Amino acid sequence: MEKFKEKSVLIISLALTLIFILWGIFFTDNLAKVTNIIYTGSIDYLGWVYIGTTFFFVIFSIYLLFSKYGHIRLGKPTDKPDFNTASWLAMLFGAGMGIGIVYWGVAEPVTHYTKPPYGEGYTIDAANTAMTYTFFHWGLHPWAIYTVIGLALAFFQYNKRLPASISSVFYPILKDRINGPIGKTIDILSVFATVFGIATSLGLGALQVTAGMHTIFNAPDTLMVQIIVIIVATVIFLISVNTGLERGIQYLSNSAMIISFAILLLILILGPTLTIVKVFFNTTGLYLNNFIQMSLRLRPFGEGEWIAAWTLFYWAWWIAWAPFVGMFIARISRGRTVKEFVIGVLIVPTIGTCLWMSIFGGAALDLVVHNNNHDLATYISENVSLAIFTFFDQLPLSTFLGILGFALVAIYYITVADTATFVLGMLSEGGTLNPSNKIKMTWGVIQSAVAAVLLISGGLEVLQTASIAAALPFAFIMLVMSYSLLKGFNGELEIQRRKKRVKET
Repeated sequence: MEKFKEKSVLIISLALTLIFILWGIFFTDNLAKVTNIIYTGSIDYLGWVYIGTTFFFVIFSIYLLFSKYGHIRLGKPTDKPDFNTASWLAMLFGAGMGIGIVYWGVAEPVTHYTKPPYGEGYTIDAANTAMTYTFFHWGLHPWAIYTVIGLALAFFQYNKRLPASISSVFYPILKDRINGPIGKTIDILSVFATVFGIATSLGLGALQVTAGMHTIFNAPDTLMVQIIVIIVATVIFLISVNTGLERGIQYLSNSAMIISFAILLLILILGPTLTIVKVFFNTTGLYLNNFIQMSLRLRPFGEGEWIAAWTLFYWAWWIAWAPFVGMFIARISRGRTVKEFVIGVLIVPTIGTCLWMSIFGGAALDLVVHNNNHDLATYISENVSLAIFTFFDQLPLSTFLGILGFALVAIYYITVADTATFVLGMLSEGGTLNPSNKIKMTWGVIQSAVAAVLLISGGLEVLQTASIAAALPFAFIMLVMSYSLLKGFNGELEIQRRKKRVKET
């Protein structure tokens, strides 16, 4: 019985995940139907929860940046960062949304241009709105979610010496009950949300890797090839993850960042440079000017299909990813102050992402808007997995860009799988900072199996639905987490004040 208690998070999480996999294999239509019901219910009745909570996380993160807690160091006062700043940013960016911005960098602005949230498509106004909403979906909101959870996890791990698990964050509220049923339930929910959040990304990644192989090597773009891609990638990242955090994941992240900068520079030079610069400044202004209105936008007296399909999906997606990304960012952030952490996790990645979207999205929109090429816009919006390669075909050095793009997608894919496996190992082994190879390999196989099952049972739509369903409870958990973090910070300041008084006397 004691052994079961010790490993209860691992055993129950594995059992729930395996039940889901079997459900997907033997009752595929039923899985699609149930997830669709959950999706509809979440959007109709609880869409406002996602809108309200994510906006709160942005406000809360900015408050932390300028608050009295900014000087608190994550760890001992003498601790130095484990990784240099460039590697730290590369790793957190790769885990947070590396594969996502490659997938959606071209597709999202063009798709919004054809079907904007309001107004007519295929117009100049639609192009500006498309870029603004792309900034909105990939800007401050997702990084604020990661900031809150990552900061809370790092603080309680390194300053309070608690295990690296989500339940540790609630110590100021639950005390020793974090080791009981409530704490275990939170950890199991975290593992479950992580598995489905990652499965969504791995499914999207497999679609894009297959599309890249089709474009460059003329391989068939079929479900069977997508499954083979998942299997091959699983073997590769299982080999990589066993090399540890300091080698495999860091080297992969640095490589991905170097290739990303190379592609950005090439497109900036080969593409419409002046238009890209104008897009960056113009969209930044529109984004900041409309920030509050977009953050709270719902349609209580009209159809909210666009918001449900885009904004609410993204917010749920980022929250589903939060335990995984937050845990990973916390793991690599010891030795940094609260202010450094917020600047590094909220501000720098937001600027980098907006720059990426301006270069890819701005150049793609220039192709369709200035040439009045509606057919190209429609093709990209209807073939999202092929979008980036279709875009490269319109530029000089298209073959070289295609190969670089394919390499980037593949490296980000492996990086995400690596980091997810590492984090799932931490979560399910009682919060250890260095999980065993055996448990990492177990989770590596399982998360790939979930991605494959979700692809077989209905593709992207079911991936989206499952992600939203898994994320909802965690939105509430993160709200309580914010309160707990403030209590923890206040306690830390009180300890520092006491030490200061003792020194003075």
